[in-house]
Amino acid sequence: MTMPRIAMVFAAGLGTRMRPLTDHTPKPLVRVAGATILDRVLDDLAQAGVADAIVNVHHLADQIEAQLAGRSRPRITISDERALLLDQGGGVRKVLPQLGDAPFLICNTDAFWPNAGAANLAKLASVWNADAMDAALLLASTKGSVGVDWDGDFDLGADGRIIRRDGAKPYVYSGVAIIKPQLFAGVTDEVFKLAPFLFAAAEKGRLFGVAADGLWLHVGTVAAIADAEQALLAHS
Repeated sequence: MTMPRIAMVFAAGLGTRMRPLTDHTPKPLVRVAGATILDRVLDDLAQAGVADAIVNVHHLADQIEAQLAGRSRPRITISDERALLLDQGGGVRKVLPQLGDAPFLICNTDAFWPNAGAANLAKLASVWNADAMDAALLLASTKGSVGVDWDGDFDLGADGRIIRRDGAKPYVYSGVAIIKPQLFAGVTDEVFKLAPFLFAAAEKGRLFGVAADGLWLHVGTVAAIADAEQALLAHS
């Protein structure tokens, strides 16, 4: 498929694992080597050809809006969750009218690939098959990625289907995926998580994945900032 036209970018979280830094700086605006993680993600989307990004905001929302005020690529629409944090599933459901009927990207704002983000977005789009898939996840290697302090999330079948199993697993979910808006048909809850919908797709054999290329930097804790900056220096 061609690159999805629009991305839902999750920037509303509280960033509790990064306190006390996130008491005064929203997690998406944490800087790694001089650039915010949010801007790094949006730069990759723009380079990959994504025209529009819906960015949800809640915690320290004014700061995020100010950071994005002058941005034109991709075009930014703010989804205001100041009154109530909706979780990822609820955040998507709120903007379904803006997302339309076509598959769209979702992106977390706590990780990136230096110099490989746009290429990996293109790789994800290249494997998308709407007839076979409800969602496709971009995966990073559990070993070799920076900031991965758990035993992995998934394995991959020979046909690219996501496999959920116990024990250590070779891939982690990067927080980037293509999903169908139809996944949320009939949902009336306002606040809900996204993961159960992905797991339900996996049970039906309709959740696929593709392994990303390059170094993945996950910045989930304060200590991970220095680790990511050190990895960037070594990578360059």
